[in-house]
This record gives sequence, structure tokens and C-alpha cells, in this order.
Amino acid sequence: MKPKLSQLQRINLREAWRHEALEFTPWLAEQENLDRLADALGLSELELVQAEHWVGDFKLDILCSDDSGPVIIENQLEKTNHSHLGQIVTYAAGVGAKKVIWVAESFRAEHVAAFEFLNQNTTDDLNFFAVEIELWRIADSPLAPSFKVVCKPNDWAKSGRENARAASVATPTKQRQLKFWTEFVARLAERTSAIKPQKPRPQHWIQISLGRAGFILSGTASQRDARLGVEVYINDKEAKLRFEQLRQQREPIEAKLGCALDWQELPDAHACRIALYRPDSPLEDETRWPEYIAWMIDQTMRMSDVFRPAIRALP
Repeated sequence: MKPKLSQLQRINLREAWRHEALEFTPWLAEQENLDRLADALGLSELELVQAEHWVGDFKLDILCSDDSGPVIIENQLEKTNHSHLGQIVTYAAGVGAKKVIWVAESFRAEHVAAFEFLNQNTTDDLNFFAVEIELWRIADSPLAPSFKVVCKPNDWAKSGRENARAASVATPTKQRQLKFWTEFVARLAERTSAIKPQKPRPQHWIQISLGRAGFILSGTASQRDARLGVEVYINDKEAKLRFEQLRQQREPIEAKLGCALDWQELPDAHACRIALYRPDSPLEDETRWPEYIAWMIDQTMRMSDVFRPAIRALP
């Protein structure tokens, strides 16, 4: 018997969303749909900050955040145009965006070329994504949205240029930091795919998102103090309150980790820190890097497992 097959039909976007600002933007701003978009782009997460966010006298469609900082999303239920391209650049400058995502029904070749140019000629900290939104249906099935990425950064080429530039101008200390974090990221990826750090940079820290804006899990390697660290860094507008809410859970948190933590309220600063340190770990001694990296991976995974649910449960 021949299988009964149906035809996949592409549906006009206006059948689902008649009004861009009143219907499509609120739909895209739902966390479930931001998660779908993040998956399509290969990003670890996109967390909503605000829909219809004011930037000066203008409104950005959606402001999000991820582990690198602010992310802007501008959307259209039509083919891209020059006015939206100008708006996007204005919004990116206004919020200090680290990622720019343009979602539209279709893209003009000139606008794809513009994003490719920006990806090729900006630093590793700024990335541009062009995404087409499609609607599909099989027979009488519900409409199914799909994101098709038409332009994204070439991470290999871009990070390669950044690393080469950093290596050519950096001090031996910076070159050592870049090498250390590159090895850490590679070894961590062998252990787990659930934790995605930022790209390695020539600096004494590396950041990992904890799934909520204002909370970062950082690995640190202090050459001055010959000390490694893994810490939860809290830097939102209610950092002191968030810190105290977590400190009230100190006993169960430390029991799950199996060790005591250094709870730093940092009274003279806006942010707070909850840290675990490994002393006597000079970064200059590269023969000890395997033990350093093994320790840091173990503690990073434990801290992530314990603090992610605790942070998500905060009111």
C-alpha cells in the first residue's frame, strides 16, 4: 500500500499576524519563541528584557540579553527596506548592543550584503544576524513558523582575526590568558554541551550565562594573586537584594557543593560576588595547566548545576 502523503504549503505571514507591532512583535517576544530563534541562530539563550523598548525618541521592537550583553531584535512582516536598516544601526548604538538580529519575511540582497560587510569589519564583540520568518502548513494542520538564517557571523574567521590581532599586540601575559581560556573552552566542550562560555579572550576572566539577566558565572585566573576562581557575579539593578536572597540559602547551597563559598556583598560597589577560589595556582606554570583546567571545569559544572535553579527560582 502506498503511503498517503500530503503537500507542505507555505502560508502568507499575514494569515497569522495581521499587525506587525500589535501581533507579531508580542508573539516573537514570548520566551518560547525567543528560544526557537536562539536555537536557529546557534545561541545559548535569548532572555527578554522588554518589548517596544524606547531608544531616545524611537521604539526598538525587542530588547533581549544573553551572556555577552544586550541583544536587539527588529522585525518586519514584509521584505526588508532601507529605513529599517537605519533604525537597526541607531538602536544598536543606543543600547550598546552586542548582537543585532533582523527578522523579516524576506531580505533584499543589498541588506544581506550590508550585514555580511558589518560582520567582516567589526570586532568579535559585535555580531549581525539576518533571519527570514516562514509559515508552513500540511493540509489542515495548524500553522508552523520556521526561522531560516540567511546571514550570520563566520565565527571561525572572525574569532581567528580577533585572536591574531590580540596575539600580535598583546603582552606575554595576555597571550598566556588567551591560550589558557582557549584550552579551558575546548576541554569543557568535551565534558558537556550544556555550558557554553563566551569566546576566549586575552583577559583574566571568562563568562558563562546562568539563564537570567544580571547573573553571570565567571572563571577567573589572577596572575597577580596566583589564584584561580569560579564565581557567581550579580550585577542587576537589585543586586544587593538578589545577593541576600541567595545568602539566605547559604547552608543548602554549600551542602550541595560540598564546600564553603566566599560571599562578598561588596558594600562599596553596585554588584556582588559569590566565589570559590583555588590558591597557589600561578598561571605562568603551564605544566600545571591540566590540573588547573580540570579543577575549573569540575567547579564550573557544580556551580552551574546548583546556582541555575536557585537563581531561576528567585522572585
